[in-house]
Amino acid sequence: MRTCYNCPLSEIKGPGASSLIHSVTAPRNESEPVAKSSQPCKPGLSAVIAGTGFDVPTRVMTNAELEKLVNTSDQWIVERTGMKERRIVADGQNASDLALAAAQRAMDEAKTNPEEIDLIIVGTVTGDMLFPSTACVLQHKLGATNAAAMDVSAGCTGFIYALDTARQFIATGTYRTILVVGVEVLSRITDWTDRGTCVLLGDGAGAAIVKATAENGRGIIAGLLGADGSRGPDLYQPAGGTQIPATIESVKQRLHYLRMNGNAIFKVAVRSMARTVKRLIDAARITADDVKLIIPHQANLRIIEAMAKLIRFPMERVFVNIQKYANTSSATTIIALDEARKTGRIVAGDFVILVAFGAGLTWGGVVIRW
Repeated sequence: MRTCYNCPLSEIKGPGASSLIHSVTAPRNESEPVAKSSQPCKPGLSAVIAGTGFDVPTRVMTNAELEKLVNTSDQWIVERTGMKERRIVADGQNASDLALAAAQRAMDEAKTNPEEIDLIIVGTVTGDMLFPSTACVLQHKLGATNAAAMDVSAGCTGFIYALDTARQFIATGTYRTILVVGVEVLSRITDWTDRGTCVLLGDGAGAAIVKATAENGRGIIAGLLGADGSRGPDLYQPAGGTQIPATIESVKQRLHYLRMNGNAIFKVAVRSMARTVKRLIDAARITADDVKLIIPHQANLRIIEAMAKLIRFPMERVFVNIQKYANTSSATTIIALDEARKTGRIVAGDFVILVAFGAGLTWGGVVIRW
């Protein structure tokens, strides 16, 4: 096993610590699920991101407010998560409302009309309702009458799953203009009495217009998706589906709120994102030095730092905005991508990696050349 010097994984105590470090650095166990790299687009046809946008609620909830709800402190939250504030939706504000504002901004930048959109894919676990899909609700609000529409449920990896799915439709020539959205209203499934989860979560949406182009050497050049369903109980919402439908008892038992095994998630998050980045670099036939910026899922600053050290990638080239928005699940990577672009962190020709992990458990990433 290689030694990972100064790696924060050394801070993890207990029987799982050595196995976590070994699992990232040692050869893969043959019984372990393998993430598959998606196929490249047809020669001469690429999927490019033509525009991005995001929207967050106006209400800011600070760590000081959380001090009044649970036994915590600003110092405790910042030291353990890197989070200082998060956004919370207003009464009557829904996932489709945030998605609509984000989509319109992406469409404006891409100079795309609603009628031009062939497909809408929304990554979310907190849509307006179980059905119809939030993508269908968004289609109606946009007036995108020519678009097919569907949701993707992959937890915090939702936007990545949706984005790579969009790339496949473009690769086959099925569609030419696709709206991809990541949106969450996690505050509606947050147990505000649980210190272990309520300090982590926020609301927000991000969107991208993905278009087909004949321009070579640009766009989404590699993608990778993976999952391990055996780890589902580490991060889940027990009630609300057909297994435990809504009843007075399920509400009294607080089963409609998100539940998480934080220690288990930490280990899987670091391992899966580190491996995904390495495999994406290989799939894209580039080196780590070629990568201008890694945009990881904004779940916890310690997870992000551990991943970066494990793959020996400088934090100066890892984008972090967790201090402003906390964990917005499927929306984190697209919100961060839009901010990175519009603050000058990404310019034409740059290689950028988006990587995430989430409920399922799922993980995935893409390599984009601007």
